[in-house]
Amino acid sequence: MSTKILITDPLSDKGIEFLKESGLEVIYKPKASKDEIQVHISNIEGWIIRSGTKISKENINDAKKLQIIGRAGVGTDNIDINSATLKGIVVMNVPDGNTVSAAEHTLAMMLSLSRNIQLGHMGLINGNWDRHKLVGNELRGKVLGVVGLGKIGREVIKRSLSYDMNILGFDPFVSQDSFDENEVKVVTLDELTKSSDYITLHVPINNVTQNLFDSGRISMMKKTSKIINVARGGIINEDDLVEALNNETISGAALDVFVNEPLTEENSLLKAKNILLTPHLGASTYEAKEGVSLGVCKQIVEYFCNGKLINALNIPIADTAVMKKMTPYYKLSEKMGSILAQLSSSAIKDIEIICYGKAFDSKSIALVLLKSILSRMIDQRVNMINADIIAKERNISFSHTYKNEDIPFLSLIKCIVKTDNDSIEISGSVFDENHIRIVNIMGFDIDLNPTGSMLFVINKDIPGVIGNIGSLLGEHNVNIAEYLLGRIDKGDIAYGIIKLDCKINEDILDSLKKLKEIIDAKQIIIDEIK
Repeated sequence: MSTKILITDPLSDKGIEFLKESGLEVIYKPKASKDEIQVHISNIEGWIIRSGTKISKENINDAKKLQIIGRAGVGTDNIDINSATLKGIVVMNVPDGNTVSAAEHTLAMMLSLSRNIQLGHMGLINGNWDRHKLVGNELRGKVLGVVGLGKIGREVIKRSLSYDMNILGFDPFVSQDSFDENEVKVVTLDELTKSSDYITLHVPINNVTQNLFDSGRISMMKKTSKIINVARGGIINEDDLVEALNNETISGAALDVFVNEPLTEENSLLKAKNILLTPHLGASTYEAKEGVSLGVCKQIVEYFCNGKLINALNIPIADTAVMKKMTPYYKLSEKMGSILAQLSSSAIKDIEIICYGKAFDSKSIALVLLKSILSRMIDQRVNMINADIIAKERNISFSHTYKNEDIPFLSLIKCIVKTDNDSIEISGSVFDENHIRIVNIMGFDIDLNPTGSMLFVINKDIPGVIGNIGSLLGEHNVNIAEYLLGRIDKGDIAYGIIKLDCKINEDILDSLKKLKEIIDAKQIIIDEIK
């Protein structure tokens, strides 16, 4: 069966054709009702949207096969990312596709507001010639406050500098070191609010930015200042803005985005003084639509056809170059996790992962290992995205560290799993970038290529054990491919790993456990990882 991709917002023809040419089945429903979406949702693996579709927790729960959500654009506040993450669904966007269009629309709004273009146009339509009432302002020499110094904010700054504006910037994650102080002065939000002639917003909507500009902050602005929002609805409190405009607390506002879209006739913004409104046009250029459409489709194809993640928002590591370097260690972690899950005989309480040497990205390595363990414990999809959330739900304590210590290997991953009854520890290493080995089990040094069917045996360290085990397996026509024995100096017990040509049944395993020299024995099956 082909992979099904649902598209519920308008997308360019080039993007859709690219999906089809890549062998994906496209269900194109750009004006689908909720009922129509419900018809398709249970059978789709991918879902592409723009700003018009809202993907709720209920949608995500109903989409049993859904693996990835692609947002053709930047903002993802119309996607329940927490629910998607919990279900192990990748959420990705196209962060660069709208950048220039949004920046240019910001300047268009600022210029129009500054020169009263919207009022002049409506006056002419209504038969008025009110030049004397529509005296505007030049941008030259004015102070522009840019809230949010990401890609769009920087593009706005670049264009505003050509108007000889003085730029103030605020972003809690950006320092002055990122800018030439002769061009942009990074200040506090309060200073920006009080000093700016124009304020433009370029931040996401979240718990911190919701109602960021309410009555209290708007009252801090100059009486002559104006505010522009081409980012997300809700950053400005709309009721407070209307009151400020009508009371002439500030002199103007331009909005392209709103809390509820589309606007209804009852919305008080429509009757506010000196306001300029556009119907969410920030990304509505042919160039931007083409760019984000083709961009998100390419990302979907890369995921389903090549197993690559581009611009994913809810994975633990965004740098694909690092992920590529860590690939051998992910494979090792998968196998270590599988072994640990099969060795655990009771509920797991604690998992600790320690990385050394070239295995430097302990977080992603640990999540792969955790995913491998959990996948054998539960029947829902587990991946790097939701592994730690699922562990917390099951009261499994999980930690990872990287230690810069001398080790006898170029790399080492150590994992300690604590259960109700015992503690299991194994360590693995990667040699020459692709030779995966388990190098220590429960303190016993070993050199194991972890593949296929194996017996993990704890036995008394006395003569004759290997012969007795070999004889028993031989009686059942089970061939031993390799026998590895680990021991600590001259201790009382030894750890044996017996690689077999085939899986054995429970009766043979029970017979093995009954040998007087055997303390415990478990069969471990490790599938080959591609």
